[in-house]
Amino acid sequence: HVQLVESGGGSVQAGGSLRLSCAASGDTYRRNCMGWFRQSPGKEREKVASIYTDSSSTDYAGSVKGRFAISSDNPKNMVFLQMYSLKSEDTALYYCVAVARGDVPGNDDYWGQGTQVTVS
Repeated sequence: HVQLVESGGGSVQAGGSLRLSCAASGDTYRRNCMGWFRQSPGKEREKVASIYTDSSSTDYAGSVKGRFAISSDNPKNMVFLQMYSLKSEDTALYYCVAVARGDVPGNDDYWGQGTQVTVS
């Protein structure tokens, strides 16, 4: 099992910055890839960014590329999402996910409870 706890969400004005944190615990073999997804009311959950914990290889959604940066601190079991130049369309509930195989979450992978980001 894996436990994920997100923090760092909040309300910010457009153009501002926020840093989300995800504290992970549990089976490390199930944390091959860590990611951030988001969901806003009436929309599908979408991938924001991902990072492979062994290689630090990253991937971003086109809508956030150049504005967001994902990073990990493996000894501390932490994953971060630094968000710059926030826009109103970034408003969503942001989830941390631990993926065992590849970078696409499956039914056996683990999600946090989410942290709300509101940009006005």
